[in-house]
Amino acid sequence: MFEISKRDGMARIGKFTTTSGRSCETPALLPVINPKIKTVLPRELYDEFGFRAMITNSYIIRNTPDLKEKAQSVGLHEMLDFPGIIMTDSGTFQSHMYGEVELTNREIVEFQKSIGTDIGTVLDIFTEPYWTKEETAESIKETLKRTEEAVSLKGDMMINGVVQGSVYPDLREDCARKMAAMDIDVHPIGGVVPLMEQYRYSELVDVIISSKMGLNPNRPVHLFGAGHPMILAFAALMGCDLFDSASYAKYAKDDRMMFIDGTFRLQDMQSLDCDCPACRGTTLQALRAMGKNERIRLIAKHNLYQIVRELALVKRYILEGRLWELAEVRCRVHPALLCGLRRLREYQDYLEKFDPVSREGAVFYTGVETRGRPVFLRYEKRIMSRYVPRTKKAAVFYGTEGKPYSRVFVSDFVNARRQGYTPVVLSPFGPVPAELDELYPIAQSVFPEIEDTDTQNESEELTMQFLSSFFEETVSFTDLEKKFGGEPSEEEVRENDIERIRAVARYQFGTDAADALLDGKIDYIRSRKTGKIRNVIVDGEHVLSMRAGDGMFTLRIEGAKKIAAKVPKPAMRVQVADDAVPFVAKGRNVFAQFVLDADEGLVPQDEAIITDSRDNVVGTGRMLLVKSEIQAMKKGVAVKTRTGKEEGKDGEE
Repeated sequence: MFEISKRDGMARIGKFTTTSGRSCETPALLPVINPKIKTVLPRELYDEFGFRAMITNSYIIRNTPDLKEKAQSVGLHEMLDFPGIIMTDSGTFQSHMYGEVELTNREIVEFQKSIGTDIGTVLDIFTEPYWTKEETAESIKETLKRTEEAVSLKGDMMINGVVQGSVYPDLREDCARKMAAMDIDVHPIGGVVPLMEQYRYSELVDVIISSKMGLNPNRPVHLFGAGHPMILAFAALMGCDLFDSASYAKYAKDDRMMFIDGTFRLQDMQSLDCDCPACRGTTLQALRAMGKNERIRLIAKHNLYQIVRELALVKRYILEGRLWELAEVRCRVHPALLCGLRRLREYQDYLEKFDPVSREGAVFYTGVETRGRPVFLRYEKRIMSRYVPRTKKAAVFYGTEGKPYSRVFVSDFVNARRQGYTPVVLSPFGPVPAELDELYPIAQSVFPEIEDTDTQNESEELTMQFLSSFFEETVSFTDLEKKFGGEPSEEEVRENDIERIRAVARYQFGTDAADALLDGKIDYIRSRKTGKIRNVIVDGEHVLSMRAGDGMFTLRIEGAKKIAAKVPKPAMRVQVADDAVPFVAKGRNVFAQFVLDADEGLVPQDEAIITDSRDNVVGTGRMLLVKSEIQAMKKGVAVKTRTGKEEGKDGEE
């Protein structure tokens, strides 16, 4: 069972529970334990490092008589003294390294089940990066056949359905879709170790994203062989939930130490600037002077602590909605990773479907790759399709003096408007109509004062496209006559505020929904503390509240009813089963298993209208999952309900 509790785009914090009742929080890394050589004891992994899941190799156990006998007599967990989740590999990686293994898929699956593993693995075919497309396609057929057999044999054991496909995105996606249709519990992405070993990260991006496109979001995704701390943020950003590492021990045997910025040989290091529990109090000279076994153990522990620390940081950034920022920083530790980050921009359209409409934190610019974030694409799409200009003349301003622009250029904006011009600011995001300058992500972004050429060119190109599409005349604000400036009158303030309300509603909900929502006499109330618009009232009904943090609207029940009455479903709707209506009406959250239908255009953090089977409005809330995830999930919150129709008033955010 997999339940998502928090997300940042495709990255997910969730709870994965096995049929045995053991559970772990994701993202999670599973250290690989060689059952013959326990460099770090499994119990230490659980007690000292906090790992709640691990991997061991059932092929090695089966082929080692004393291990096989013990595992079958007392069970895998007691044999290894590990109380958490145990996943077992099948021998596929051994076939990649050494050639064909001498056992059948049925034999290894039944053996894994007999020793009490929590998650067993199919003896799939490892698709090598150098294989032809024809070879790869044939091997996938065999992997799918073996997976079907494993599903029929698994019983209470969970099973890994490994996505293969070499470097061919179409084969990866097709394999993933066929795996998704089976009764599988975890989806590892296999055959990727050679890509990581050869630093082919741009191809790794193709492999992961194409696999994600076909997989069932109800199941955790495991990136086989990914355990270096420098890749964890990037892989989590692409929606990987589980990772594993044997490198912590393998590198230790070769006197190599893992750090966030790479792996370094002990003989080449000039200092040991590490304060992890394993290294604390140890000098470089003392480490080199240790006996080999003692040194291997210390370095292995150091490597594990680096992984633990980075994984904790990844989780924190997901919780804070800042994972893009961390991934961009981490990808700068190696040019090949940076190449992978740049390749990810090619999937902006797909990523945008899962990207929240708003985040609590600011958009921090880390370099030209920041423009590859889905938030830039969404702004471009919405500004070009949902904006309705006040006039057909534009005055262009340059936003180099701070935000919100309407407070910096007060007299200049007044001057422009009095002459019939719509103020438009040229920003790193592109064109910003003055009435949208407090909206996320515009006001909640931090860019360096010295812009790079790529950002300048892209923002200017979008601005030119915007201006030519919406305006018949464009001038620079420096060319406007100055005699019409000064402070705006009360009537001008009101007109500008009404225009801001309309523009934000169109940007956030779409033109049809906004026009239906604001059809009538519009009044509003300002915040006494900030002076910003707080509540929007139409024909005496409180329909919207504007959030100070992101400049977007919270939808009230009366506003939801106005939209639902004029805009056909499924627009902005999440339709729930009638059994759930009494709970939603009292303000309870909407759980995925009770959703009948949803607007596929809704993204995380979007305002949603919750309706019953007859399209009656029963509540409002904010999306956590998107439609495809809701349809797949068996458990968990789909919509965080804010207001039920039986409540006396809305909750404020």
